[in-house]
Amino acid sequence: MIDKRTLKYDEKALIPAVIQDAETKEVLMFAYMNQKSLEISLEEGRTCFYSRSRKKLWRKGETSGHVQTIKEIRVDCDRDCLLILVDQKGPACHTQNRSCFFEQLDKADEGS
Repeated sequence: MIDKRTLKYDEKALIPAVIQDAETKEVLMFAYMNQKSLEISLEEGRTCFYSRSRKKLWRKGETSGHVQTIKEIRVDCDRDCLLILVDQKGPACHTQNRSCFFEQLDKADEGS
């Protein structure tokens, strides 16, 4: 078990979090957390993130009802990124897609 006090946050006191379906292993979304949002997530058992654009905390599903129940939180070897395995209710993406990763990047033209 990793002590959460040993996590490495960036210069803005944020840590990246990859959200993955606990059953299918599909990557659902990517977000940032700060210490407070991580504490809330651990206490409530549901994901809470920090919005860089709005500069405030937000609980996944607070308006949509598409909540993520946390099954497990893993930490990478450098302790600077989280992998959060969840039970996703409804779509994870604000576009109503199951995952935020639904678009494929086109190959760049060789002449560009």
